[in-house]
Amino acid sequence: MTNSYERKLKRPFPESALSWRKGPGGSKELVYINARDVMQRLDEVFGVDGWSDTYEYIGDRMICKLSCNFGGTWVTKCDGADDTKIEGAKGGISDALKRAGVKFGIGRYLYVPSAFNSQRKPAVWATQEGYDKIMDEREAERTNDFHNGLKSNG
Repeated sequence: MTNSYERKLKRPFPESALSWRKGPGGSKELVYINARDVMQRLDEVFGVDGWSDTYEYIGDRMICKLSCNFGGTWVTKCDGADDTKIEGAKGGISDALKRAGVKFGIGRYLYVPSAFNSQRKPAVWATQEGYDKIMDEREAERTNDFHNGLKSNG
């Protein structure tokens, strides 16, 4: 069976939640979500008391330690970011949280080159509806395989 935590964490965001900016050197456009989207996803998956974050500087980098409660087991993943030119330390904190969230699967699809076309339209699998359909099909396939295995062994 598909891990329900993983499925919920990796679910794409609505297009309305996505923002775009020029990448380094203006070479290409990058899509991103904001830190509030990450917090909202964590609340939806774990509840408001099922996750926590702490921050510390290591050198010039802000490090986020993001901990999530998976059915009684706390798992912590960390990532960091430099202070931003726009919001300084606040931007570094937000970026560090987003990067730590990616380690749990939140918004990871945004880094896949084929997720969006040149008109900023998502691939079918990079939409909520498309993702849900693919996950439902995979779940049905695994369930059928499981039942078929029971029949052949029993």
